[in-house]
Amino acid sequence: MNELKCLPQDYVVWGTDILAKSIAKLHDYGMKRPITFTVEPLEALYRTHIEPNVENGAGLFSDLPPHVPDFAVQQALDSCFANDADSIIALGGGSVLDAAKAVSHFHQRKTGRYLPIVALPTTLSGSEFSHYFGITETNGPQKFKRSYAVRETVPRLVVMDPVLIQGTPRLLLLSSAIKSIDHAVEGMRKIDKDHPHAIMAASGVKRFFSVLMTWPDQHETNVALERGLVTADDLIQLQLAAWQCYFYPASVIYGLSHRIGHILGGTFGLPHSATSCITLAPVVRACSDFYGDKLRVFTPGAIDPASALANQISLLVQTLKLQSRLRDFGLERSKLSEVASLLTSNYANEVSDLGIDPSEKLNTLLEGMW
Repeated sequence: MNELKCLPQDYVVWGTDILAKSIAKLHDYGMKRPITFTVEPLEALYRTHIEPNVENGAGLFSDLPPHVPDFAVQQALDSCFANDADSIIALGGGSVLDAAKAVSHFHQRKTGRYLPIVALPTTLSGSEFSHYFGITETNGPQKFKRSYAVRETVPRLVVMDPVLIQGTPRLLLLSSAIKSIDHAVEGMRKIDKDHPHAIMAASGVKRFFSVLMTWPDQHETNVALERGLVTADDLIQLQLAAWQCYFYPASVIYGLSHRIGHILGGTFGLPHSATSCITLAPVVRACSDFYGDKLRVFTPGAIDPASALANQISLLVQTLKLQSRLRDFGLERSKLSEVASLLTSNYANEVSDLGIDPSEKLNTLLEGMW
């Protein structure tokens, strides 16, 4: 049986120079007394575009480390209560958005009411369109990023404006695009080629490749804009591509590339946006038998769609000069056995996508990534 699950997301708005006016009329979207979650590097963006335009705001909380540690979630929740916040503006990438969802979830646990979220994404991972979030548990003998899926935490309003991403560091912005492509590809794991996800995801991946394969070398995005090497429309196209890649997140189940990324990020501290640059192409190759002909939606006409797609992803990562090896991030080779053990014990279903002798194949896969 085919099934399409929808999330309670009310509005998505996009365009050039719309951020200020969208914030000014948050009350029209049912958002009252919002507290803004962000990180220190984005405070200037907050001061310029959010603070002057928000009506009856509840202040700013910016102490949000990467990978959403549990103690930061508690501190952010406490700040919501202390400032009598009625909603959350999440200004940032996946970690900020995950923190907002986590706080909304635990606010409901305490009060019976979720805090509605306004998402202002500054990366291209697409977290603003999903109900998934992760919290890194820090109290045990080993840190572990636990995944949640709470449909009521999906941001009610998403605003996409080039100003949100034009100041994002180059490596973070571009690696987050690979994460978004990961959503598109692994979203095929449990669905057929005629599912709406397949149609939207294929369009999103094509849109990403059309813009990114000619992306200027080395320049930060704001410099590239000033020099006319990219345009505001290019940035909008990237934001729309991220949306298409993650259009129906409640209808799909992600796979081994995502799970390896959770372990690498939550337990070993690798940048979340960068993990798909390491994992996606090798996982596509290793799980080609599992995916079968499904991946042809991304590579029509290819004799071997998995290999063709993996090659395209590898070429894009190389073209953008993104780091693609575990050793590039200082992970010791001796830690690979721990990574494998955590994957096998927590994500056995995803590991089984490797086919016969999955444990042996997993070790080989990780060695290749190193």
